[in-house]
Amino acid sequence: MVNCGLVTQKNVPVPLKSISVEVRVQDHVSTVSSTLLYVNEEERPLEALFVFPLPADAAVCHFSAKIGEQEIVAELQNRETARDRYDDAVSSGQQAFLLEESAESPDVFGLSVGCLSPGQNAAVTIIYVTELDVQADHSLRFCLPAVLNPRYTPAGSGAGIVSEISSVCGAVPYTLTLSVHVSSPKPISKLESNCTLDPLVFLHSDHTQATVNLSPGHMFDKDVELFLYYQDPHQPSAIVEAGVATAPSGSLMRDPVVMISLYPEFLEEVMSSLATQGEFIFLMDRSGSMGEVMHHGIGAQTRIESAKDTLLLLLKSLPMGCYFNIFGFGSRFEAFSFYESVEYNQDTLDEALKSVKRMQADLCGTEILEPLKYIYSQRCKPNHPRQLFIFTDGEVGNTKEVLDLVKHHVHSHRCFSFGIGEGASTALITGMAREGSGHAQFITGTDRMQPKVMQSLRFALQPPVFNISMRWTLPGGIRVEKLSQPIKVLFQGQRALIYGRLKGESSGGSEGTVTVKYRLKDQLVKNQLHFCLKPTEETGLAVHRLAARTRIRFLEQKERASSARLKSVRRKIVELSVQAGVSSVHTAFIAINKDSRQTVEGPLLQRRVPTRGFRHFPNRPMLRGGGRWSSDCESDEEPSGDGCGKRRWSHNLDPLLQLVSLQKASGCWDLDVTLADAFGKTEDELTNQKPAQVEGSVWATLLALIWLYGCKIDQRVEWQFVAMKAASWIRSQKVGDLSECVCVGNVLHGCQVTKDTLGI
Repeated sequence: MVNCGLVTQKNVPVPLKSISVEVRVQDHVSTVSSTLLYVNEEERPLEALFVFPLPADAAVCHFSAKIGEQEIVAELQNRETARDRYDDAVSSGQQAFLLEESAESPDVFGLSVGCLSPGQNAAVTIIYVTELDVQADHSLRFCLPAVLNPRYTPAGSGAGIVSEISSVCGAVPYTLTLSVHVSSPKPISKLESNCTLDPLVFLHSDHTQATVNLSPGHMFDKDVELFLYYQDPHQPSAIVEAGVATAPSGSLMRDPVVMISLYPEFLEEVMSSLATQGEFIFLMDRSGSMGEVMHHGIGAQTRIESAKDTLLLLLKSLPMGCYFNIFGFGSRFEAFSFYESVEYNQDTLDEALKSVKRMQADLCGTEILEPLKYIYSQRCKPNHPRQLFIFTDGEVGNTKEVLDLVKHHVHSHRCFSFGIGEGASTALITGMAREGSGHAQFITGTDRMQPKVMQSLRFALQPPVFNISMRWTLPGGIRVEKLSQPIKVLFQGQRALIYGRLKGESSGGSEGTVTVKYRLKDQLVKNQLHFCLKPTEETGLAVHRLAARTRIRFLEQKERASSARLKSVRRKIVELSVQAGVSSVHTAFIAINKDSRQTVEGPLLQRRVPTRGFRHFPNRPMLRGGGRWSSDCESDEEPSGDGCGKRRWSHNLDPLLQLVSLQKASGCWDLDVTLADAFGKTEDELTNQKPAQVEGSVWATLLALIWLYGCKIDQRVEWQFVAMKAASWIRSQKVGDLSECVCVGNVLHGCQVTKDTLGI
């Protein structure tokens, strides 16, 4: 496990003693206040750097330090100015604090604590606002990141704050307390966590407000995840937040801001028609960190083993006639079996599965940019939309460069990304999906990878939504300035957030309307939301800050996309950041205790996270690209083994994956001993019960369907496409009425599944 924190030059953690976190959730927005207590246990004045993770889309809006009874509230300034002021203060013996966002990745922050006197305490408070992510089970996910993995930085890249990350093994030397307050117009059904919580306490009989605390003793050695369930979670909603009367005229903070939350619901008959065409490219992280276990429970798989099982399920779920390919990447990259995408059939499937079985976490560092460049350089297949699935533990140091590349190619593909394990970069995972018009998933703790990946495959196979347009209808005298970028993608049941700035005075009327129109296959669909223009009470400035953050991120990307690095865009970023009090890549929070001054004799003791080292290796055979190799890189020779074979995937697979591994590309199964073994029966038991009117493959496929629906219905999301292929294959055989066969199969499996349920 890799933790972020303060370490000495001998890798001894100092001097953070405790973290206290208060979370206030209002509907699907959370405001998080974290207080970090530092103690200088040295005999000399101390300067320390604390590198820590935050959610990628967080709007950091407050930073203060309390020394004794004196509180110093930081100012947000131009980054270079703030750094100069910090250096001047520390060199003159003043206590100073600097909080800045990494230029390489917006989910990493550096906090410099300067000139703490021996034995002195400093309590640093950071407040940020973030949106809660919607999960597959319709819950809202809050994550308090604890783990910050070392980020692999390619050759020639500047490291910056990311380079200060170091491996700190074992338990962290500080404690964590966490309290959560939830309020919502919708009743709260339940709240779950990957950590131990005290009982949930409802504050009102209608269950619209509740509190909960993290149970004592948490070691903060993993991310703290909370999953919040509301009744009727897919109801669209709107929050209008009043502006600040004292803010400068014409500024974002002066005017009201509205946040619209839409949940498009598509017609079932349209969504059931899944695509049978497409080019599916799977890009798999094979860096050394993928060899770590998914969690520390009994029987935990390594990340790479879980990924292998998931690839098996994905490959078996693809439709006949599509195209596919698989790449692995680390410090270099390679195609598993084919240099370009090939048509999906039994021969190509068998060849791919042989390579997947041999897959190891043996490609050292994590450099994702070069394989992406290679994939994008390949011509797309006509009439087969490209769908890119990226699996990684997210430990890269050039996040923004990767995201810019994905965005540049958004019109030629969709990108579905998966963050594996604790510490995966939210900036990388969510950013690739956002810029690639896809969907992001995180697999942490005891999560199973397969159901989350199969949900994304369903999104990829669903008919695409296009011609998306949005129209605002407001009373006379009011106009809207759109702060969000145009909606590029909509998925069934997934939320779309829209921010708008309301300008002017209403000449009458207290209601507005947002209408979103789009085409789905050959149908024109319209979603509409009416909302009250009266500002919502007790939201603070959370909506304004999230809207400002959305606008700042757009301007930052616009600046990166310009070869001239437009100074006018940078000025807009700094101006909006300072006015809204929200951090950006060009601003930093600076706090100086001007009343403190002490004579500094000799250099301050520095306590920093040391730079992670790499060494160069000669280029190895590869498709393109290179990069650096970590110093503990092992041989990249292909592991020896007896190959995959067409019959059996593994002797220790669970029964579901064992059955799936035996399915043919066409969707059928063979009637043989391996199938019987997957059912826990003998071959004679299967063959002796076979009705005379069906041949062996039809009987075998029918038995597989009955077993899936009768014995594994709780895992349906994982085998849904396998079953659809099987049912389609049976229908293509035109074998007549199968009612008797279904009855016999039910008796054999001890199930009660109807023929209609099987879809045959």
